[in-house]
Amino acid sequence: MTDITNLTPEHRLLEAVIFASGEPVTVDLLMRQVGADVNVLEILYGLKKLYAERGVNLVESDGQWSFRTAPDISPHMKITRQPRRKLPRAAAEVLAIIAYHQPVTRADIESIRGVDTSRGTLDILLELGWIRPGKRRDTPGRPLTWRTTPEFLSHFNLETLKDLPGLDELKAAGLLDARPVMSNLPREAEGEDDAEIPDEDNEFAVWEATQDEAGSEKISNDE
Repeated sequence: MTDITNLTPEHRLLEAVIFASGEPVTVDLLMRQVGADVNVLEILYGLKKLYAERGVNLVESDGQWSFRTAPDISPHMKITRQPRRKLPRAAAEVLAIIAYHQPVTRADIESIRGVDTSRGTLDILLELGWIRPGKRRDTPGRPLTWRTTPEFLSHFNLETLKDLPGLDELKAAGLLDARPVMSNLPREAEGEDDAEIPDEDNEFAVWEATQDEAGSEKISNDE
């Protein structure tokens, strides 16, 4: 049996593939990941032993492998999943403007977009926990500013706002259109938290939300 105290790159790769998969995976699929010259079953049984006493176990069922919550932990688990939904185009635009220009006022957002911003649009982003009120600007009327939140960074797997893609990256990915709102975005963000969620029908989308909560959703009871 392989020494599971010294995980090889193959151990780590198979572990990651199983963890990231939304469904149990077959040995054949895993073999395609690491090559036919690797003893996949030996690695799997080594990982199974490694996870035997942990909060998640590596489980084999009908020749397929998956991570599941340990049976003794399951009764104590209560995970609420928020249903995924498309973000309206207006909300996507507002979120991108806040992310790249923060702190910004509602008037700033409307000036960049060229249209009025409804309260409902901001409410959507507030409900998602991706924006928060900032300091009031020291100008007549002392308008409220808006910033992004740590939850925004976490959802899009960003460490800081510096990790937001620049214009060159967005163009290379085909995620920029020629509308004025996007041409006003700076090349690098200057704050610390944010990104935006795209809509499949939204050419404006800054980038695809591909970080599919792999971590939190996998640690659920897959019974």
